[in-house]
Amino acid sequence: MFARFTQYLKETGQEMQRVSWPTWAELKESTSVVIVTIAMVTFFIFIVDQIMSFVQKKLILMT
Repeated sequence: MFARFTQYLKETGQEMQRVSWPTWAELKESTSVVIVTIAMVTFFIFIVDQIMSFVQKKLILMT
């Protein structure tokens, strides 16, 4: 079992050497895209939530 774990670690190390790591500029750009996308989705969900809350309150007051 220990031999299998050692083999796994060796293969993982070999695979990590083949990985194409991003440059700092690519990393910053990707991070910016993710943050902006999350902000936009958050804003959209907030607006939809506010509209649904308003409609729900109006429906409750109607009954």
